[in-house]
Amino acid sequence: MTAQVIKVKYYHDAGHGWVAVKRNLLRESGLEKEISAFSYQKGQTVYLEEDCDAYKFEKAMKAKGYVFEVDNRYCERSPIRSYASYFTV
Repeated sequence: MTAQVIKVKYYHDAGHGWVAVKRNLLRESGLEKEISAFSYQKGQTVYLEEDCDAYKFEKAMKAKGYVFEVDNRYCERSPIRSYASYFTV
């Protein structure tokens, strides 16, 4: 059985980082209601905070047989902080 590859972008600046994932993959992980307000969203993309939310996502998806291909993107002043906070009630 061949593992499915998830291609993600890891955006980071001098202070923090986020892993960008499509909302449907977040749904598939089963973590939609466990994501913190330190993650952000814009359109169908959720930017998972690197220390907690991204780790949970990676762990959940690896348990489902996925492997990750990461594209690192450094930005001096990331616009991600200006996106809407991800918070589910």
